[in-house]
Amino acid sequence: MIELVKATLSDIPAMQALVVSEVKDGVILNRSEDEVATNIRSYVLAKDKGKIVGYTALHVHSKRLAEIRSLIVDEAYRGQKVGQRMVEFTLHEAKELGVEEDVLVLTYLPLFFEKLGFIEINKELIPEHKIWADCIKCIHFPVCNEVALIYKIS
Repeated sequence: MIELVKATLSDIPAMQALVVSEVKDGVILNRSEDEVATNIRSYVLAKDKGKIVGYTALHVHSKRLAEIRSLIVDEAYRGQKVGQRMVEFTLHEAKELGVEEDVLVLTYLPLFFEKLGFIEINKELIPEHKIWADCIKCIHFPVCNEVALIYKIS
């Protein structure tokens, strides 16, 4: 049975190991161990008998906007609704925290998120601080082919 739990600092090495190939391919943004540690409270893990098989993070930008980041599921567990459960967990968390309007995601898999109620938006609508804080670190910047989608909280 796969359980969803909040990450702890001791989970960081296994989290980093899970994303090596996706970071190398530019599918997921590289985040240092220190950056993950600084944001550890943002992460939710999917664990199977103690082994991390996926994770994602909910990053709050403001009272009105949060973002789902770094969604990853181990290849052996894809197609088992692990990603869906983690996204639903983060959406619930956003509501509990009081995010007033939207949850943003930038992804190469827009259909996955559309099935969960996300709507595609023009990337020009993304707040500038997001672009300069994260996107500038991406190997694809400034030619980005990710799709921006939002989920309306209210």
